[in-house]
Amino acid sequence: MRILGIDPGYATVGFGILDYNGKAFSLIAFGTITTDLELGFSKRLLTIYRDISDLIMRYTPTDVSIEKLFFNTNHTTGIDVAQARGVILLAAEQCGVKIYEYTPLQVKSSIAGYGRAEKRQVQEMVRQILGLKENPKPDDAADALALAVTHGHYSASAAFSEYSKQAYESGDYQKFRNSKKGGRG
Repeated sequence: MRILGIDPGYATVGFGILDYNGKAFSLIAFGTITTDLELGFSKRLLTIYRDISDLIMRYTPTDVSIEKLFFNTNHTTGIDVAQARGVILLAAEQCGVKIYEYTPLQVKSSIAGYGRAEKRQVQEMVRQILGLKENPKPDDAADALALAVTHGHYSASAAFSEYSKQAYESGDYQKFRNSKKGGRG
């Protein structure tokens, strides 16, 4: 599968594109989409929409992994980010790409094994998982890569759970027991 991870924003949108075969990740591309501060807000949203659409058309991901928003203190900024997130979701939906959403807690747990991990810990783990020499920069792109890796982890876990369910429902209990032990039959 090819995963487009997206860290939403309206000034900067991070993106990371990975291939995942169920065991290992291959880095395809990562970076940021930036919008001109001089443009009106609606024009900035249009820039994001067009650039995300272009990324999807160029790299043809099967899945988009995007961060669920969490409003902490600045609700005005959160609303603007939510609008940017909306145009990102629209672009993915119009291109027919499956969309998956993850909370920051899910990302940190998936990457670092601890839901309260610091940003540096998550970035270091992403570096190690992807076999990079340095932590990915800027932070928005690193966060997008973490979202893509998280989706890979969750999709592998979901596939394994579905395999176990099918083995159990088919009456192949030995197959089911082996799947619970990590075997495949």
